[in-house]
Amino acid sequence: MKKGLLFTLGIVIGILFIVSIYAVVDMMTPEQEYKALFNRNTKVLAPELPSKASFAGEDAQLTLYYVRESFDREIMAATFMHSSTIQMFKRANRWFPIIEPILEKNGIPEDFKFLAVAESNLANVISPAGAEGYWQFMKATGQKYGLEINEFVDERYHVQKATEAACRYLKDAHRKFNNWTVAAASYNRGMEGVATALENQKVKRYYDLFLHEETARYIYRILAIKEVYNHPVRYGFYLLEQDLYPKLLTYSITVDTTIGDLPDFARKSGINYRILRELNPWIRNYSLPNKSGKVYTFLIPKKGALDIEDLLKKVPASSTFFHDTLKLKEIN
Repeated sequence: MKKGLLFTLGIVIGILFIVSIYAVVDMMTPEQEYKALFNRNTKVLAPELPSKASFAGEDAQLTLYYVRESFDREIMAATFMHSSTIQMFKRANRWFPIIEPILEKNGIPEDFKFLAVAESNLANVISPAGAEGYWQFMKATGQKYGLEINEFVDERYHVQKATEAACRYLKDAHRKFNNWTVAAASYNRGMEGVATALENQKVKRYYDLFLHEETARYIYRILAIKEVYNHPVRYGFYLLEQDLYPKLLTYSITVDTTIGDLPDFARKSGINYRILRELNPWIRNYSLPNKSGKVYTFLIPKKGALDIEDLLKKVPASSTFFHDTLKLKEIN
């Protein structure tokens, strides 16, 4: 009799325990629930490759083992280099809405925004070879495609103007190769380098080329960035809207004369030199000589636009796919 009573009591306690767990889950906010799921599901597993991958409308030949394994390498890198991939998600929310319309206006496929990620992870960086800015232009190439680069101004650091210059380059490359994937590869190796490789190896497609490691990895890296960006949960990235960097709220001041003292110009605009440089990274000095009367546009923060809490309230996330990470059916 006692054994039966104890057995029944054990079952009742077990049921109450399970019910209490579900009650706690039901009381969780979406943020708490997603973090609990993340902690429960965190494992180190090889990411599953998609059956298809494409860039600018051209399918990668994933049925070829060396194509598949090259893609696999970059998927693993994007999946497990957590800090740089999370930075990509955060920065993309701010910069993709600026880059995408410029690509569209110039007739460049939208996938080229991922080339900018491959080049700089959407930051104004300097490569060991001396390429600079969001689109990593060398000085001579940047000047060839219309960017002003000198000791006072470097438009490689101006995201809109650098994107326009990249579009001009890519249109030239597409006219030369009649293929967007090869045009993208030439952004890394140069048009002449890629043209010579195609001619010497008697092929026409990027996926048929034997190349040195940097360019050999280049397109696969872009493909992997695209795949992980478009399917964050699939690769273990759980981001909330407040995790992302919001668009900066600014207004413009245009100047067509010399500015002898930029810190003083900033002060008169209600900010300091640090903020002026943050919002206008193309400035490279403390003054701006302007003998030719060129029009320069400076971005100045709107009132309250430097406070991150105000920004998050005023500017919601602009990349809609992040909202999918809160759909718990997808997470499960």
